[in-house]
Amino acid sequence: MTDVVTYQVSNGVAWLTINRPDARNALNAEARAGLTDGTHRFNADDEARVLVLTGAGDRAFCAGGDLKEMADTQLAVPPPDFVPQFGRTVEVTKPTIAAVNGVALAGGFLLTQQCDLVVAAEHAQFGVSEVKVGRGAPWAAPLSWLVPPRVALQILLTGDPISARRAHEVGLVNEVVPAAELRSRVQALAERIAANAPLSVLAGKRTAYLSARHSLDEAYQLAEEIWAPVYLSEDAQEGPRAFRDKRAPVWRGR
Repeated sequence: MTDVVTYQVSNGVAWLTINRPDARNALNAEARAGLTDGTHRFNADDEARVLVLTGAGDRAFCAGGDLKEMADTQLAVPPPDFVPQFGRTVEVTKPTIAAVNGVALAGGFLLTQQCDLVVAAEHAQFGVSEVKVGRGAPWAAPLSWLVPPRVALQILLTGDPISARRAHEVGLVNEVVPAAELRSRVQALAERIAANAPLSVLAGKRTAYLSARHSLDEAYQLAEEIWAPVYLSEDAQEGPRAFRDKRAPVWRGR
């Protein structure tokens, strides 16, 4: 890790932070490498149950790719792994949350889109601004699964940002909170997830994405296969025992 991207764990929650506030947390080469390294670090970190992705400061979550760097390097077609795309270029089985503390544009929108949950500060904005600078957004393919197709089309064709409230209305954002409360509210949400039975959490995440990739019949069959090991685990017996004994469950993850 570098100072450009930091990694901290608090009570089972890993915070991966883009730390370029003076550049609106734009994704230069060092930031992209730091995000990739941080993602792999989270995957290997047994102490971290949930990943929170955010940006430093209060102006920007991430304003997208570093256009100055793109101009200097004459970037043409970026490879899919130009920025780590959770679930596409890098598998992340544990839950992820975007804590959006300002604008999330272009590549910043990509990062929020690929997280499982999104919590936004009231002043946050979201936009796919590529049409305004002649660039591309092939990574936006899942957008019409996340929001109604006509909303996705407006976002992609105008390049205009939408407010946090509008993003919440169309289902792109789970919660909108006061900026001063963003970190504490996201930490509390992540801790609630981290406190649950880990095998059930992992299976729940996998199940939620099945209908985006398979027919309904196939999704049901795959869901049965995903959940069978959970039913057969030690934790599946611990949960009912803890309820019966009126105590907190002790999860083993097996």
